[in-house]
Formats: sequence, structure tokens, C-alpha cells
Amino acid sequence: MRVADFDFDLPPDLIAQFPPAVRGGSRLLHVEATGALHDRWFSELPTLLRADDLLVMNDTRVIKARLFGIKDSGGKVELLVERVTGEFEALAFIRASHAPKPGSRILLSGDIALEVLARQDDLTQLHFPRPVLDVLDQVGRLPLPPYIEHMPTADDEARYQTVYANEPGAVAAPTAGLHFDDAMLAVLKGKGIRSAHVTLHVGAGTFQPVRVDDVADHKMHSERYTIPQTTVDAIHETRARGGRVVAVGTTSLRALEAAAQTGHLHAGSGETDIFITPGYRFKVVDALITNFHLPKSTLLMLVSAFAGLDAIRAAYAHAIAERYRFFSYGDAMFLEKSAPA
Repeated sequence: MRVADFDFDLPPDLIAQFPPAVRGGSRLLHVEATGALHDRWFSELPTLLRADDLLVMNDTRVIKARLFGIKDSGGKVELLVERVTGEFEALAFIRASHAPKPGSRILLSGDIALEVLARQDDLTQLHFPRPVLDVLDQVGRLPLPPYIEHMPTADDEARYQTVYANEPGAVAAPTAGLHFDDAMLAVLKGKGIRSAHVTLHVGAGTFQPVRVDDVADHKMHSERYTIPQTTVDAIHETRARGGRVVAVGTTSLRALEAAAQTGHLHAGSGETDIFITPGYRFKVVDALITNFHLPKSTLLMLVSAFAGLDAIRAAYAHAIAERYRFFSYGDAMFLEKSAPA
């Protein structure tokens, strides 16, 4: 399968630069298992769910992962923390005219000096003088996606975070969850629709382009996830009642499917580089709430595997024609899993 099979032309003005005025005030494209399309509003989500369904949400919290500093040599440096690896250490992408060498320092504002420890492929291991999360909270900047062109504001700090975010560590938001507000969660709970959480810290690799022609040649980035036993129990109970497991976002889906590769869902933590493409047989998830994804991206391949490549092509063409808003701050989709070929 070729990466070009997942390309499409998107008018730049359909890339949402700001969230809707009200959280949850988005459109929702419902894609049935048959491929039938229905234009709805996100406020209509409760009508698409059943009392025995279970929503599984990613409770990761976005950290202020973008830093700016100066090398020992005086050159300017921009850093994007990809992953916090310990209380005082992190891996980061570094943009500089010349990469800083191990043993050198990077000076941030507030006289905070980071020590460069080692290179790991495209990443650099850094030592922080104080807990990493404390430093990021003090001098870091929210890492908005590269296709959002404005500098992050106080409004972004609130809106580029789910209302149920709890576990700090992501450098990108699990954007399907951005549509939910407390009122929506209360409505769903009142209807008997339960919710459970997983944690998958979204890395900057989610925005990395696929640089090969053949999908099979792509090396997937790795992300850390945690599946609580309470979530595994809730999924088993949902199955016993005849309900559906509805993943809120591709990150929740990836965590669940990664933890079920043996055929049985297991609680615990681990690293996953699972790469889901058409032909994959889903083991846990029955329906998916997601945003619209970048052309030729691994996430577009994932939703094509879930709903069917032809159905996704038709849905995206429809969304462009109907001027849906795309990407992180854009509109949502409710995808029913297609029948296996």
C-alpha cells in the first residue's frame, strides 16, 4: 500500500486556527459502518450512544514543552521536550544552527542551566537542575501544533487541554477529547453511558511526516501508555452487557489495541509503536470519536483501517465540500467500525 493512497487536497482556510467559541460547539460527521454519512453537531453525540456503551478517554495532560535558550557559544536554541524520562531528565528535539555537544550547557530564562548529556537518534538527553515539570511550568511555552500559526495565548492554555486532563506528560493534546465539556459529560452519565480512562502521553512524533513511499517501510514513533485494571474491568463488563467500547481519540484506541496484542486486554504500562493500517483486525474498540487528520499521516491510515479506506475518502471529500474545520481545533467524526473484508 502506498502513502500516496492517503493523500488529499485541503484548502488552507479549512485548517482551524482557533477553537470554537464554546467548547463542544463543533460539527460532527457521523460515518456509519455502511459508509453512510450524516452531518450533525457534537451536541448530538448522546443520541449516537447507547446506555450500555463505554467511553474510553485519554487523561494525559499537555505540558509546556517548548523552551528557548542560549548555548555556551551564545547561539540561540529552541527545544521541544518529547518525553520526560525522569524527575530531572528529559529527551528533546533541538533546533539550532549547530547541535549542542554532550557536556555543554543551555541557559534558559531565570538562569536555569540545562546540561546536555547525550544524543539519541534525533533527540537529545538533557539534565535539569530542578524537576523537569517544575521548570517547564515556570519557563515553558505551550507546544501548539505546527499548522497553528499564532503564538499560544492564555485561551490556548485552557482550550488545548481536555476538561478531564490529569496526568502530565503529553506534548500534543488528545484532540478528540477537546470537544467534551462538563455539561456533556453530565448528560452522558445521566443517560447511563459510563466512562473509563487510559493514559497515553502523546509525543511530537504524532506530527512527523511519513517520508517513505511504501507504508510498510515506515518506522512508527513510540509512546508510553498505562491501562488501569479498573478500565479493563469496565470493558469486560461492557462486553457482558452487550455494549460498545467507544474510544475517544486515536490515542485511546492505540493504547487499548496495544495492550491487547496477545488477544486479551491486559492492565499495566508499556511502550507502544503499534502502526495500524488497513487490514488490521481490531480487538477492543467498536466505535471511534476523532478529529480530521493530516494528509498522508499515520493517523489517517489508522482511521482508514477502522472505518474502511473508501468510506474515509468519501467522508473527507464530503467534509471538505461542506467546509468542516480540520485538525486539532477542528470538527469531529463519529466512526462506526466497518465489517471485516
